[in-house]
Amino acid sequence: MIDHRKIPLPRQPQAPAGESLFERATDRYDLNSLIAMPNAFAAEAAGRPAPRSKAPEAAAPSSSPLPVAEATPAEPLPPSFHGPEHAVDREHLREQGLIVPEGTVTALLEEFRIVKRQLLVQAADLRSQKAGPKAQRILISSPHPGEGKTYCALNLALSIAAEKESEVLLVDADFAKPSILSALGLPGGPGLMNALMDETVDVADCVLGTDIPGLSVLPAGDASSHDSEYLSTSRTARVLDRLTAGAPHRMVIFDSPPALAASPAAELAKHVGQAVVIVRADRTGRSALDDAISLLGACPNVQLLLNAAQFSPTGRRFGSYYGYKG
Repeated sequence: MIDHRKIPLPRQPQAPAGESLFERATDRYDLNSLIAMPNAFAAEAAGRPAPRSKAPEAAAPSSSPLPVAEATPAEPLPPSFHGPEHAVDREHLREQGLIVPEGTVTALLEEFRIVKRQLLVQAADLRSQKAGPKAQRILISSPHPGEGKTYCALNLALSIAAEKESEVLLVDADFAKPSILSALGLPGGPGLMNALMDETVDVADCVLGTDIPGLSVLPAGDASSHDSEYLSTSRTARVLDRLTAGAPHRMVIFDSPPALAASPAAELAKHVGQAVVIVRADRTGRSALDDAISLLGACPNVQLLLNAAQFSPTGRRFGSYYGYKG
């Protein structure tokens, strides 16, 4: 067995007084060469004065231009429709047989409550099916003039405006014979057709506010002999999307021309989630109704609304409960 006491220890150089074991190991194995130190600290460790920092020199101009980042286009702000509010003559509404806001509950009000409820339920189903902005749009049309489409569009809009969690924008899309403004007593001005014809016109600026809570109106705008052609352009989708941008609870009601009398109804049907065809009792023929439904076939949900009926197949009278006494 080896006697470790006989192995001579290596001779160590005498360490300067005051140096620690770590400092002696650093000097012996040159550990400083393995440590990256900033100039100021390295100079101080070596016993030299720290170098003074120099001001950065200006970069020489480059012959090649610097790359410029392209500006990302800002998302359009949602329409606020915060323009001046216009008063709607309630007495004028009453004279036309329309729903009067803040008025008493009538049979007419109850009838359109039932109609709107069905349409709002269908709109919610379309939202769940990811139908996009189309879920918020309803087209009102009829086969021929005089069957009550504007009357129904007005009452439907007035009824939806009374909803607590919804608002409604009524669009006069009967460009040849607009009548929404006169029915409500609102002033004329630029409207939907102006926004379609001129890309500098923001359709949100054309919307008229009313003193009926939840109700706004978009006029038809300037008349054009090419209204159908403007509606068939790609700009139509962008303009209509602007009307509901940032407003998921806003319903848009289009009062369109009669389907068999003017072509814009068929073009608008491509942009809505629901279409309601007004059928006037004892006047609308079956063949005309079939033709109108065919023209509006681009809309996935076409429904019928019987207008001016003097009877009910079930014998029910809507609204009679509120007048019941006893």
